[in-house]
Amino acid sequence: MGTKTVDETGAEPGTEAAEVTAEATEGASDDRASDMTKTDAVDETAARDAEDGDDTDAVADVPAGPTGVGQGAGAVVSAALGLVSLTGSWIGTVAGARQNLVGQLESSAGSASVAEQIQAVYGDAWQTTALWGGLFALAALVTGVVVLARPAFGSPARPQAPWIKSVSWAGVALGVIGLLLAVLKYTDALLGLPSAG
Repeated sequence: MGTKTVDETGAEPGTEAAEVTAEATEGASDDRASDMTKTDAVDETAARDAEDGDDTDAVADVPAGPTGVGQGAGAVVSAALGLVSLTGSWIGTVAGARQNLVGQLESSAGSASVAEQIQAVYGDAWQTTALWGGLFALAALVTGVVVLARPAFGSPARPQAPWIKSVSWAGVALGVIGLLLAVLKYTDALLGLPSAG
């Protein structure tokens, strides 16, 4: 009896099973070669990204930077100070009442004319109130301008939020109006004292 040769797939050469098995073996080795090529390409891309510094984990670890909370708070403070300069403040009211009392004491002590008494009792108190309103208006104006100018000295990549700009401009506008009114009241151009004659 002759010996039969059997290939490494276990089928006899020349049979249909041998041909099908050989084709399957070739297809499997082609798939393995394709998988290995894809894996090598992914590894090369990852190695290139690591060399270029395109690691996404490193980007995630970078701190976010300033959030603009201080600028927002400054804008609100500016608007609040401007509003106080227009409506009056507690300290301005107390200072005006104190000056009124001082004026009463001064006018009752000596022989002052009616015009001097009006100025001492009411005029000085009115000017003191106007002075405090002007100080609050000036503080509102300066704070608003500082908040608006802050991005010029910060990071240019982080623009200022629109609401911060709007509130800051409101504070600046209220400060200018309050300062103008304070000057007009202090100089008796607005609601001046009545004449004694």
